[in-house]
Amino acid sequence: MKLSSIISDGMVIQRNKQVTISGNTKHFQKVCLTFLEKSYETTSDSNGDWSINLENLEPGGPYHMEIVAEEKIVIQDILIGDVWVLGGQSNMQLPINRTLDLFSDEIKDANEPFIRQFSVPQNYNFHKPEQYLVGGTWTSATHPDVMNFSAVGYFFAKELYEKYCVPIGLIQTAVGGTPIEAWISEKTLRKIGGYDADLDYCKNDFHIAEKKRSDEERHDLWYKNLNAKDPGLKDISWYDSTMNVDDWDEFEIPNSWKDSNLENIRGSVWFRKEFNLPSSMLENEAKLVLGTIIDADETYINGTCIGTTGYKYPPRRYLIPEGLLKSGTNSITVRVISTQTTGGFVKGMPYKLIANGKELNLQGTWKYRIGAITETLEPPTFFQYKPAGVYNGMIAPLGNYCMKGVLWYQGESNTQHPKGYSRLFNALMNDWRENWKSDAVPFIYTQLANFETSDTNPDEANWAVLREEQRLALNTSNTAMAVAIDIGEYNDLHPQDKKTLGKRLALGAINKAYHEDIVYSGPQYKRMEHIGNSIHLSFDHVGSGLTARDGNLKYFTICGTDGKFVPANAFLRDNKVIVSHEQIKDPCHVRYAWLDNPEGANLYNKEGLPASPFTTESK
Repeated sequence: MKLSSIISDGMVIQRNKQVTISGNTKHFQKVCLTFLEKSYETTSDSNGDWSINLENLEPGGPYHMEIVAEEKIVIQDILIGDVWVLGGQSNMQLPINRTLDLFSDEIKDANEPFIRQFSVPQNYNFHKPEQYLVGGTWTSATHPDVMNFSAVGYFFAKELYEKYCVPIGLIQTAVGGTPIEAWISEKTLRKIGGYDADLDYCKNDFHIAEKKRSDEERHDLWYKNLNAKDPGLKDISWYDSTMNVDDWDEFEIPNSWKDSNLENIRGSVWFRKEFNLPSSMLENEAKLVLGTIIDADETYINGTCIGTTGYKYPPRRYLIPEGLLKSGTNSITVRVISTQTTGGFVKGMPYKLIANGKELNLQGTWKYRIGAITETLEPPTFFQYKPAGVYNGMIAPLGNYCMKGVLWYQGESNTQHPKGYSRLFNALMNDWRENWKSDAVPFIYTQLANFETSDTNPDEANWAVLREEQRLALNTSNTAMAVAIDIGEYNDLHPQDKKTLGKRLALGAINKAYHEDIVYSGPQYKRMEHIGNSIHLSFDHVGSGLTARDGNLKYFTICGTDGKFVPANAFLRDNKVIVSHEQIKDPCHVRYAWLDNPEGANLYNKEGLPASPFTTESK
């Protein structure tokens, strides 16, 4: 008997819809299924495939299911409720354990056995859509498993469960770094055009295997050479607590290596700080907080390694084993490994030691010494990023698994080429709805949060362009978009406030999937009127009224016939925004929050939901 791994203990199945349970057994084999004291029978076809439909399932549980063919399978602890697919890249995948700076107190008491998550194993297939999932288990939002839940998914599910008291199942399919084309079918991509070369190349399993092998060898050789050349790993190791660093140079942390003599170094640089710890901080658990480091690090306390991180995005939060700290002088040593880009300790992040409810600030002057200098380590080929691969391996096999709707958070990996994203997103929604055989599947998605990039020219603000493409996707039926430009972090691609985002996504779901008439969106640009020397903007989703949070309206720009946008005067009147500039007598277009990081943009409705960035140039 072969079942998709999602049909397993602890699963959540969709209420009030036709639910299909399918599998594979011997050909022309009788299959009996028993669930909720009802029995169903069918016979497998010539390929051994079979399916049975369950209908009119009311929420509840836990229940068990028996399937009997040439063998008997019993599936335990089944809940009936609402199932949501979590799609996208790393901000959807981001686990709760990466948000504990904000939510540690809330999560320590998390006990939600009726919220469950199935993490689809990361898998790609470039030949055909998979039929079955292999691997993965259902887990409940209780300790310790809740720490690995999608943070967005958890807070979204918590909102819905508290409102409807119905079990919530989350199917986590997101994969960090994936562009949208990885989640679209080959058939659709070939119609769109521009992907044929990649699609054809990835069908050669030998080429993929060779490329993966050579990438792994190159990676291992780079680190082997680095470690062999690094004097900090020889004789008296530089992380040793007895190491004398009086003759090391000084560096202010946090800081980038840019504009310093470290700027062009690829390799290892050692950083050291000594600090005095009072005896009152030796009790209970201690934690070292080192912001975010570019790229990799190995971190030591008093000569003992307490943590390593292999790439730049995760926040460094290392627990310090009991007994390692001592009263008086202690040392921290951080070996920073810069592989591809200019290294650094990211500014605006916390750098401190936390122990027994007290904090010790670690910012300021550190000692440093260059370890080994190498060439740049080029990144490997991530085949999970290639077109159609994860669609075939992770979405297609969910086709028979009935669900309530989709949450989508993706786009960062398409910001280099943002134009046309809305077309790709529409294609994705059509593909997924076809996969689930329903053109009514709700898509509730996140618009990119604010994030500081190197683009300071609004005309080159790729994140702003992609947000506009996301806004335009609202023209597709049964969609809702959560705006996130006020809950990002300018210095972190993975902002931690997934609770606010989860609540906003839940509002979209309450309207689109649960059909409640509520204010679920912030203001959305509707149309403009030229009146005299000004442009009057009208909006949808004004709720009980438009408002400017914390002062006058910000981030409105206007252009005349020359197409050059300049900061504008903007104010509210009768739930419209009036925009003008004293030197522009014939205004043509307006933009709002048209920056990669429009931090402080302040047009909201009175329900507290932020307006989406927009340009009136869009057709």
